[in-house]
Amino acid sequence: MLEINNLNVHYGVIHALKNITLKVDAGEIVTLIGANGAGKTTTLRTISGLIKATSGNILLEGKDLTVLPAPSRVELGISQVPEGRRIFPDMSVYENLELGAFLRKDKASIKKDIDEIFEQFPILGDRRKQMAGTLSGGEQQMLAIGRGLMSKPRILLLDEPSMGLAPLLVREIFNIIQEINRAGTTILLVEQNASMALSIAHRAYVIETGSIVLSGTGEELSKSSEIQKAYLGGE
Repeated sequence: MLEINNLNVHYGVIHALKNITLKVDAGEIVTLIGANGAGKTTTLRTISGLIKATSGNILLEGKDLTVLPAPSRVELGISQVPEGRRIFPDMSVYENLELGAFLRKDKASIKKDIDEIFEQFPILGDRRKQMAGTLSGGEQQMLAIGRGLMSKPRILLLDEPSMGLAPLLVREIFNIIQEINRAGTTILLVEQNASMALSIAHRAYVIETGSIVLSGTGEELSKSSEIQKAYLGGE
């Protein structure tokens, strides 16, 4: 579904991504793990069109997106849930979800999809009129994911969904990610919590200083002594 070939990104003189090549097949959860500053978020932001690639290309179902602006990529089926949630704090839960459908014109279908989000996240339904800035961290993360789904993406890019959440909530968010995937949405997940990410991923890539250094199934990488030592707290 998504194919990245020899992607390079520069921030001025800094070579942030170096010949990144990866793919995500339809129906998969693929995770990208690595230390802070390794290039995980830059990769997602380049895929979604928020950062311009220096060279290389990005294909969605064979269509080259590399020079398309971000809104065009949303229309074609890419949606990103950003790091730090980035909900609109002074708008209600309902209005945040409506904004997620900003490119859609089908009002009846938008309302139906918001109702489905409220079924999936009952707490959001209870707080539909509440200002989003007054929600807890976990509720804001659910809202950010719900908003990301409102563009009806074929592939959802999730950037650090567990950041700042208590362990119980982390488990809940990862269960939700699996449910979204089972319902038919392909997922590319960037996550600092490597053990959780690998436990739900079909495949995984490890990025270090802007380069992919390792790839395999989630299970293979979670058993790798190299990965355990670097990311899973093992010896």
